[in-house]
Amino acid sequence: MNGGGNGIRGARRGAAVWAVAVYAALVALPLAAAGRLPEPVATHWSGSGGPDGSTPFWGVAAFPAGLWTVLLAGLALSTRWTGGAVRPGHAAALAAAGVLVTGAQASIVHANLDHVVWTEADGVGLDVTLVLTASLLAGLVVGLATRRTAVLASAARAGGPGDEPAGGPQLDIPAGERFAWLSRAVNRWLLLTAALSALLAAGTAVAAVAGLVGTPWPALVPLVIVSISVYLCSTVQALVTPKGLEVAFGPAGWPVRRWPVEAIASARAEQRTPAQVGGWGYRLSGLGTTVMLRRGDCLVIHPHEGADFAVSVDDAERGAALLNSLAARHTTG
Repeated sequence: MNGGGNGIRGARRGAAVWAVAVYAALVALPLAAAGRLPEPVATHWSGSGGPDGSTPFWGVAAFPAGLWTVLLAGLALSTRWTGGAVRPGHAAALAAAGVLVTGAQASIVHANLDHVVWTEADGVGLDVTLVLTASLLAGLVVGLATRRTAVLASAARAGGPGDEPAGGPQLDIPAGERFAWLSRAVNRWLLLTAALSALLAAGTAVAAVAGLVGTPWPALVPLVIVSISVYLCSTVQALVTPKGLEVAFGPAGWPVRRWPVEAIASARAEQRTPAQVGGWGYRLSGLGTTVMLRRGDCLVIHPHEGADFAVSVDDAERGAALLNSLAARHTTG
């Protein structure tokens, strides 16, 4: 069983990349519009909608960056107090706070853009509503995704057969024993490609909100499509429980394909290469469907109906033996 530690390390690396990306956006937005902003810059608005406070140009980047630093420090201390675990609440707060400060910065730049004096800056009422909505959605999505990852890691630690290598096509499962087998594979190049595409898409969207670019759709739509499709093919995790096999795609573990025990005729471990299945990612070939993230060991299931399905994960022999044991128990029981 594996995947829990890799998931934690991946979450920490993702948080670090996100923190740096937010810093970059907070500084880059005012610098990109430097020649089109008044001095000082309107940074506070009254209830009536007009600006009633300003900040020197240097502070437009420095103050939000300082606020982001304080937020990061608070989250880091909170994580330390909980034993270093990656909690859904921490991830949700980090995502929501990052979207909030970046959106606020984009709104400030947009409201001040091409005005001679800060008192003439546009209102930010609609921008505030959009930023708050995006912040809440980001926190919700990331929190749910992190919670799912934590549940899968917990399932893998629940114990069960497989403390010793499988000696044959089946494993002996003591009656009444709880168990789970979890294996995970990551293609770091695909994950990096997805992350870079997402950052470029986010940067394009933020620049459009700030009024620094015109129509963003010709660049934004392809970047979003590439980011999502590559993201879903960058990580895969296979989970075997008494219910059957569950294969989850992407670092967030969604979407998911499931095969109940009664739908699986047999399972096996098999060596496959990208050349055999037609490349990397989610591939269809004469061998059936293969999720190919790295060459080598694959868990292959043969359903009662339909073509074979294979996923490239470590310890495939143990997962196959466990599935065969479950299928045999279902057939005889």
